[in-house]
Amino acid sequence: MTHDRPPLAAKVALVAGGTRGGGRGIAVALGAAGATVYVTGRSSTAGRSELDRPETIEETAEQVTAAGGTGIAVRTDHSRPREVRALADRIATERNGQLDILVNSVWGGDPLTDWEHPLWEQDLDTGLRLLRQAVETHVITSRFMLPLMVARTSGLVVEVTDGNTARYRGSFFYDLAKSAVIRLAVAQAAELQPHGITAVALTPGFLRSEALLEHFGVTEATWRDGVAKDPHFAYSETPTYLGRAVAALAADPAIMTKTGRALATWDLSKEYGFTDTDGGQPDWPAHWASALEEEHGPLGDPL
Repeated sequence: MTHDRPPLAAKVALVAGGTRGGGRGIAVALGAAGATVYVTGRSSTAGRSELDRPETIEETAEQVTAAGGTGIAVRTDHSRPREVRALADRIATERNGQLDILVNSVWGGDPLTDWEHPLWEQDLDTGLRLLRQAVETHVITSRFMLPLMVARTSGLVVEVTDGNTARYRGSFFYDLAKSAVIRLAVAQAAELQPHGITAVALTPGFLRSEALLEHFGVTEATWRDGVAKDPHFAYSETPTYLGRAVAALAADPAIMTKTGRALATWDLSKEYGFTDTDGGQPDWPAHWASALEEEHGPLGDPL
């Protein structure tokens, strides 16, 4: 009896910001596809970040291994170049310079986002801190990880964002951060294409993160109970859906045809045939068009 080799069995990935939410979903899905995954972030068994949430990078790494890959947790503050440089040196040493997949998923901006006030009424230090946390961390990480990929003339960079259209996201600094992340993918794609490396931005839809489940007072097992509070919650998706999108991209031999684009889970699920954990294929823009567009306007065309 023969067994098919997992599609990413020989691949090495770094998921920066893999503690929880989309980052955790991506890390575990890459593990399920057979990859070795470095999981980084500030929340560790050694101590929590200022978000003060219970999830840890060690838990994510354990889930990666349980899914079939190899999970390696490395506590890293991606706003500190010295720590990121040390992480790059460690991966280079342990993996003989191999890094095939870089996922920039650092966020941590929820408590810094002001949804109530326009720019001129917001706290400037808080807004600028959000940009440092959500954009500068990605730049720092790519700066030190990309040389590993360039040396091998192959690889995939995924910039995780929110939304893939030009529609305003409802808060000045939040919108600026998420839009900037898309431009990071575009800029990296332009510079990396001669080296055989793909860079894309990727957005989920209405993501059922740990924090969102708590907000609705449900667990992943009982998440549909949250629909009573918000009917749109019925069209949400798990972090696994986002993770399967990244795994599908990483396994696509023609991935370079997508470089520089802002992609989305709902489109990739149709293209590659993957599903969410319940077997469905959530399509947030389709729901928006049918239930929210009249009140809030169209989402717009993908960038």
